[in-house]
Amino acid sequence: MTSSPLTAEAPAPRTTKVRGRRRRRLSKLTRRDVAVLSVLLAIPTLLSLALIWATTAASIGLSFTSYNGVTDVKWIGTRNYTQIVTIYEPFWGAVRNNLLWLAVLGLIATPLGLFFAFLLDKQIRFTRFYQSVFYMPVVLSLAVVGFIAQLVYSRDHGALNVLLGNAEHPTDWLGDPKINIWAVLVAAVWRHTGYVMILYLAGLKAVDPALKEAAALDGANERQLFFRVIFPTLRPINIIVLVITVIEALRAFDIVYAINSGRNGLELLSVLVTQNIVGEASRIGFGSAIAVILLTTSIGFVVVYLSQIIREERQ
Repeated sequence: MTSSPLTAEAPAPRTTKVRGRRRRRLSKLTRRDVAVLSVLLAIPTLLSLALIWATTAASIGLSFTSYNGVTDVKWIGTRNYTQIVTIYEPFWGAVRNNLLWLAVLGLIATPLGLFFAFLLDKQIRFTRFYQSVFYMPVVLSLAVVGFIAQLVYSRDHGALNVLLGNAEHPTDWLGDPKINIWAVLVAAVWRHTGYVMILYLAGLKAVDPALKEAAALDGANERQLFFRVIFPTLRPINIIVLVITVIEALRAFDIVYAINSGRNGLELLSVLVTQNIVGEASRIGFGSAIAVILLTTSIGFVVVYLSQIIREERQ
């Protein structure tokens, strides 16, 4: 007698099968294997807790104090935050520069990186050479890029003034606060473009060739193929690039600090943190408050990214 569909045993859920396989794998591990795995997991976990989360919690706590590294810790509530947004003049200039940094990286460097990735994905001649040239700045640290910028933009001995023939009346690219931020942003775009290019190039390699062939058979031109077929499939990469671009714009520090210690028009939030904590003033509580503002802004975009990843894994 056959069982009816209502009484038939339902198939085991996929999660149950996965858990069963994991249990069988764990049961095959010896005590030595478990001990080694525990140590390998414990060391980076403890380092992360001590160097990242503990210092983050300490910064948040110190941001509500007037601590200067010498006197006792004195609780002052939100006074630091109030002073930052009301009477601390460099703050809003740094916010403006960070927003400008974000706009330039997002609207210029990112499209350029996508464009170069699209061209290199076509396997044009000397593809490997172009890919190495565009990616080379990414290997360099921002501090090194800052030193290179000094060699290029130097008022008296810079390569740019020599090329422009401004030897007699040289332009002070890095000393003029009206133009130095733009000069530094050119160097930042030079580096960020290669980073974005590699990410998009990896995403383009994962696009199903059958989609391109089907679009070509339907008569789609190059523009329609990109915007209607290729670009929609790059949505996960777009999210990653967006988050990385925001973080790069907010944590920019090395390049401006290497040029002029982030002063005279190159103020950024990260530089203000260093100047207040490590500088002569040694206002650790005040600098920690700026760091918390920067941290809160960064975490907002990271949370959006993680929620997107979790949603895609559940689907």
